[in-house]
Amino acid sequence: MTSFSLRQVKLRPGEEHRESLEIELPAFELGGQRYIPVPEQVPAAFSINRANTGTVFTIAFDVRLHGPCYRCLGDAVLDLSLHAREYQAEAPSDEPGDDQLATPYLENGNLDLSAWARDAVALALPDKILCRPDCAGLCPQCGKNLNDEPHEHELTADDSRWAALEALREQI
Repeated sequence: MTSFSLRQVKLRPGEEHRESLEIELPAFELGGQRYIPVPEQVPAAFSINRANTGTVFTIAFDVRLHGPCYRCLGDAVLDLSLHAREYQAEAPSDEPGDDQLATPYLENGNLDLSAWARDAVALALPDKILCRPDCAGLCPQCGKNLNDEPHEHELTADDSRWAALEALREQI
């Protein structure tokens, strides 16, 4: 887990602290499949901007995820370029609904960069991670990869429940 201690930086309003650091990213579980960031330690640009009312935290990094394709279960690689921002109010209010002014990644003066980066990646993931945009997937009848062996199966109407509809279709 990568964290940053805010105690090491003393900023006045209007000042900024910038730093390059390595953030450790855990593997992701998405749709029951495991996606692994390569490398596990990603270089990131981190900055802290102090304002009159609070502090703005920013991270920017690129990550590559390896895992199975959603359609064919082959190897898929996803490259993401991320830029995330969080805000922490100077004195968080105890009123209900004011939790939007406090970042969940800050606890006891330590900013949890790994959890923040993990959540930023999760929010940037597409609905389906594919090996290529035109992935054909697996054959629903035999299970072969349609990208490697494109084929079709002949339809057989062996189900007697459809016989009446088939008779109507032949009359038309």
